[in-house]
Amino acid sequence: MIIKSLNLVDFRNYEELNIEFDPGTNILYGDNAQGKTNILEAIYVAATTKSHKGSKDSEIINFNKSEAHIRVVLEKDDNENRIDMHLRSSKSKGIAIDGQKIKKAADLLGLLNVVLFSPEDLNIIKNGPGERRRFADMELCQLDSFYLYNLNNYNKIINQRNKLLKDIYFNPNLRETLNIWDSQLISYGSKIIERRKSFADQISEIIKDYHYKLSGGRENIAVIYEPNVSIEDYASKMESAQERDVSAKITTIGPHRDDFSFTVNGVDIRRFGSQGQQRTAALSLKLSEIELVKKITKDTPVLLLDDVLSELDSNRQNYLLDSIGDVQTIITCTGLDEFVNDNFKIDKTFKVAEGEAICQN
Repeated sequence: MIIKSLNLVDFRNYEELNIEFDPGTNILYGDNAQGKTNILEAIYVAATTKSHKGSKDSEIINFNKSEAHIRVVLEKDDNENRIDMHLRSSKSKGIAIDGQKIKKAADLLGLLNVVLFSPEDLNIIKNGPGERRRFADMELCQLDSFYLYNLNNYNKIINQRNKLLKDIYFNPNLRETLNIWDSQLISYGSKIIERRKSFADQISEIIKDYHYKLSGGRENIAVIYEPNVSIEDYASKMESAQERDVSAKITTIGPHRDDFSFTVNGVDIRRFGSQGQQRTAALSLKLSEIELVKKITKDTPVLLLDDVLSELDSNRQNYLLDSIGDVQTIITCTGLDEFVNDNFKIDKTFKVAEGEAICQN
């Protein structure tokens, strides 16, 4: 899979932008705050319908404008496809594939698979559990439409149940309706737990080789899913937690409180690992993500590296660049020295400045 071209209109700082990418390695370089990351964000939105920064549609539309457009032309299995996305500040986005409007955003997922690696991802191991859940959800939602369906419904019901818990304070009679919401939460939540367990097992198997090589053969890593509640105990724990939930006015049981742990040679590196170990694990995790997409989709994802090389030492840089192989890669950076000095193969270079991306070769 490759992205052939990207067109933006009134997206972030771009009034209009047209880029044609090479199937190999593409470098977007320039000073900070010129819009390099915005290009990767637009590609991510086109692939997943969401910003990797968590921004709302109204926040990624050009200042003083009410709408924006993203168009991505991609090649997959020798077929060309076009994704058109119409972002509106006061309405939900419109999406079309090859000129045909789609009714559900879920119909887009899987057409364009991307893996994005940013400096923030290097902290995924040591940050809070929300970061690790988000990592798993972002990947699973691209690869599994059934998971996306269950997660969306689970999140909607959590919000509705939490609102009900607040309302019960003023109207205690509403408490008898809690069981209705609980049964729905358990139904969707159990499917999420089951899929996350499978995901952790898959990633744990893939990550071993990457991490073993990155650590010079000294470390064995494992990814362990830590569910907040087991499927078997879900119903009983929800019931026993009702009193506490009413008092706290929030749902305290369920996969929205899950976590994942990373152990190296049996030691939890989130709690006891060095920063170097945590960063190596995060890099191994991202490389495993690429491999998992290949395995499930039988195709290569597009790799987006957002100024991450400057955060890695030379050994990790070289390992990452050597590992991407046949994956189309779009890299942002402030300068080209690190690539030139290491004689790294660059297929296409763009200078990004003041809302323009000018091809240099």
